[in-house]
Amino acid sequence: MTDRELLDMIQDPERRNAGVSKFIQQFQKPVYYYIRRMVLSHDDADDLTQVVFIKAWKGLGGFRGDSKLSTWLYRIAHNECISFLRAAKRVLDVDVSEMDKSLGAALQSDELFSGDEIQAKLQTAIALLPEKQKAVFIMRYYDDLKYEEMAEITGTSVGALKASYHHAVHKIEAYLTEK
Repeated sequence: MTDRELLDMIQDPERRNAGVSKFIQQFQKPVYYYIRRMVLSHDDADDLTQVVFIKAWKGLGGFRGDSKLSTWLYRIAHNECISFLRAAKRVLDVDVSEMDKSLGAALQSDELFSGDEIQAKLQTAIALLPEKQKAVFIMRYYDDLKYEEMAEITGTSVGALKASYHHAVHKIEAYLTEK
């Protein structure tokens, strides 16, 4: 279903409920997994996914269609993740590197994590990246987004995103080969 068809369905009072269900069905998994990879905790990702869809629902009337719905949702999810991670660091009053290490440890103790040892090492390496590099790496590596789409989501230039991705890959490679 195209974005326009979905928006038309949501705006039609007789088809609104079906449109909202389709909207959630179409975008919930990718949004959840992006958030999960950013914050690592299932419970936090679940809560943030709900927040994203509530914000999307409230803002859907103002959606102009300048970008794809998925890009718009990723932007909301990205902003929520960054806000959540920054708030968590302030509340816990820990050094950024200590917070990132605790995120890596939390991943390995998460009962819902089903990866093997190599996957756990990769996820820990990703957790240790700075926020921007982590977001760019996740969007590119896992979600296969184009740099132009990531630029819309993050409000960053394509060149800066390519540099961030390049640095992220090198840091991950270094982490995986050192241990």
